[in-house]
Amino acid sequence: MTGQVRAGIGGWTFEPWRGIFYPQGLRQADELAYASAHLPVIEINSTYYSSQKPESFAKWAAATPEGFVFTLKASRFCTNRKVLKEAGESVDKFLNQGIAELGDRLGPILWQFMATKRFDAEDFEGFLDLLPSKLAGLPLRHAVEVRHESFADPAFLALCRARNVAVCLTEHAEFPMIADPVADFVYARLMAGSDDIETGYEPKALDQWADRLQVYAAGDAPDDLPMLEAAPKTKAREVFAFFISEGKVRAPAAAQALMTRLKA
Repeated sequence: MTGQVRAGIGGWTFEPWRGIFYPQGLRQADELAYASAHLPVIEINSTYYSSQKPESFAKWAAATPEGFVFTLKASRFCTNRKVLKEAGESVDKFLNQGIAELGDRLGPILWQFMATKRFDAEDFEGFLDLLPSKLAGLPLRHAVEVRHESFADPAFLALCRARNVAVCLTEHAEFPMIADPVADFVYARLMAGSDDIETGYEPKALDQWADRLQVYAAGDAPDDLPMLEAAPKTKAREVFAFFISEGKVRAPAAAQALMTRLKA
């Protein structure tokens, strides 16, 4: 048995996509409906910078088809701080801004940390313990994106594994890649694309990522990615992969090309 793999993009409002991903003349108000009809998942990035209204989350959910999923990038006020375990008030504010209005469209929440943030086991454990497993009756799943090499530590993996928190698999020229699957889902952010390539990534690279993500979905771990520990085979996992940052103009094309490979 294999878990579902979804490939998507970050956000849906980006002017250069108009006329490339979005058809010429499409109303801006219809862009989310179009994007969600052509991709199975979108990572909401605006929540990293500021709070949104409950009505906005409800409106976004209503604009998308059944089976579509939003993931959320958590507020920077939760993660960009000296002492993480003191973020309780900020975490509560983020979670209670109205995200439950997404209902069954609500996917994992991504907690992203600055590249200067080093691993402190006690402090990070305190932060992880602030993340609830439910909100207004909805199950919550959490992923952490760390960008400092000090997190390449089995102790970090153990903290996340014990709480079923995924470690974001990040492909980036400057950030470490930690590919260990420690939760019952996988969250990947692929940030090595190029606008000069029609599909964002070269076809060979897309083939590789399709194979890797299918291996994760089957409960295993790909043997060509850097693991800190041996990853025993487990049950099927749900997988989320996003084309973000570099090559952003071509990100929708990359996600669509990857989904075509996965369906094949």
